[in-house]
Amino acid sequence: MSTYDRYTSPPESFHWQVPASGAARFSWEYEDGRDRLLALYQKGKDKQWDGAKRIDWDLEVDPYDPLGTPDEALTLYGSRHWAKFTEKDKGELRKHYTSWQFSQFLHGEQGAMVCAARIVESVPDLDAKFYSATQTMDEARHAEIYGRFLHEKIGILYPVNDNLQGLLGDTLRDSRWDMPYLGMQVLIEGLALAAFGMLRDTTDKPLPKQILAYVMQDEARHVAFGRMALRDYYKELGDAELREREEFVIEGCYLMRDRLSGVEVLENFGIPKQEAAELSEQSEFLQLFRKLLFSRIVPCVKDIGLWGERLQQAYLDMGVFEMGDASLDLLMSRDEEIAEELDRERFAVEERERVAEVEETIAQGAQTAG
Repeated sequence: MSTYDRYTSPPESFHWQVPASGAARFSWEYEDGRDRLLALYQKGKDKQWDGAKRIDWDLEVDPYDPLGTPDEALTLYGSRHWAKFTEKDKGELRKHYTSWQFSQFLHGEQGAMVCAARIVESVPDLDAKFYSATQTMDEARHAEIYGRFLHEKIGILYPVNDNLQGLLGDTLRDSRWDMPYLGMQVLIEGLALAAFGMLRDTTDKPLPKQILAYVMQDEARHVAFGRMALRDYYKELGDAELREREEFVIEGCYLMRDRLSGVEVLENFGIPKQEAAELSEQSEFLQLFRKLLFSRIVPCVKDIGLWGERLQQAYLDMGVFEMGDASLDLLMSRDEEIAEELDRERFAVEERERVAEVEETIAQGAQTAG
């Protein structure tokens, strides 16, 4: 069975071509480099891992309740449609919502892989090229993992959301070398981190929790990379150039806010698009979810020096302005700790199982000898 057969509505084409723009840049300076970025590059090398081995793929997943999502978190909860739903219907709805979320994660990770490769090509400094090369591998691993989860554990996929595809296209078409950083490292990666974190912290299902925690451990480094590179560069730009980038951030944030409604899911359950959009807007849980998704973006944008009046007003309009004071360093430190704690717990369980197996073998041997 191919991916085509698993899509809820197959894409018109399985290939999307974005014309390349901008220059490929080489650097013949091999000794110079920023200590902070080279240290991050070293960490990127040290922290490589194999998704086929680190994640316990033998763990069972109920495709009709993959994340343990409560009824109240579903957009249709309390609506006239919900009253007609059987338990089977509710299970199908959970399956489709999880598929939609993880499908967008998958498509976003492929976009991140392409953007990281573009950064290797276009960024002028060799230390940034080195780190971006490790990130390209990280993003390939993430796409592999999300794809495997959807194919093996859920069974269906959703096409890329139009707004996500639009933001990816805008990011890749821009000829300025810093735009893949801004579009991917700050906006798309920042949004993904917040979404991953909310699911990681609320699910009680071990396999998706592992996937999200381990991916987040990588993504925290990626956002740190974007912050370092852009903070240095944006100090050199004039007001007009900064305003252009702020406009890109404003447009991107509105696009991402609007893409996180899951209208496609409701349409698959026979609900007209307009009504599906209205139900999504009325959902208190979704409103909170969409607001919290900016918890990683707003402080990062402020940190790199994009904090003009129009951008601040846009964040006031979205109701996320106060998130600019959050500590990204604390959030990323917690991401690292959660992933390491999961590893410790898994290794401890495996060690106890090995010890029990050895003790049982010794006991059986003693009985035989007796």
